[in-house]
Amino acid sequence: MAVPLLIAFDADDTLWPNQPHFDQVEARLFEILAHCGDVVRISTQLNDVQRRNMQLFGYGAKSFMLSMIETAIQLTEGAVTGHDIQQILDMGKDLLRYPIEPLLGVVEVLTELRHRGHRLMVLTKGDLFDQESKIARSGLGDLFDHVEVVSEKDEATYSRLLARYGATAADFIMIGNSLKSDILPVARLGLRAVHVPYHANWIFEYVDPAQLEGLAFHQVSDVRAVLDYLP
Repeated sequence: MAVPLLIAFDADDTLWPNQPHFDQVEARLFEILAHCGDVVRISTQLNDVQRRNMQLFGYGAKSFMLSMIETAIQLTEGAVTGHDIQQILDMGKDLLRYPIEPLLGVVEVLTELRHRGHRLMVLTKGDLFDQESKIARSGLGDLFDHVEVVSEKDEATYSRLLARYGATAADFIMIGNSLKSDILPVARLGLRAVHVPYHANWIFEYVDPAQLEGLAFHQVSDVRAVLDYLP
């Protein structure tokens, strides 16, 4: 295997935990809106609102916060109290400032890959301010040569980034936990991708297994196993 010129890492739930924080906030929302129905009804409404809002607000804590407020307004038919809205705002703010602790093995892997002479990139989607803040809070910034925050991770985005950095299929690898964002579009382009599963997954990152049929990608059980796969 040729030595890759550029190794890109997803951020949330690949370098540090993220989805568990959102799951905790969502559980708290269910408690606040319990008088409006059961968890299934609230969750379904929230997901419907998020699906529509992603086209306008993109991804991340701010978009999620706005969707929670809209959900509360709809489920209460406008009777949601100022107190409850303030609680939702406070939960959203907490998502924008929670401490970032790298997942086990991440610092070891990044340090070793830099030692091997690879160029490393953070390639994440979401709100620019939020993602840059997470990178700063993680303490990992100095281990990366490049940071790219994009609005979407699709084939067009990956093609554009490879052209920007002068990378080819022979010298680019994407590593991440999301089959939808980190693996599927990369594999479709004939590029190398390494899937590092995470125990918590966002519903909107679900991929029908049929979409992966015939696509080549590598899967490891732990980010530390990446070192055995890469030169």
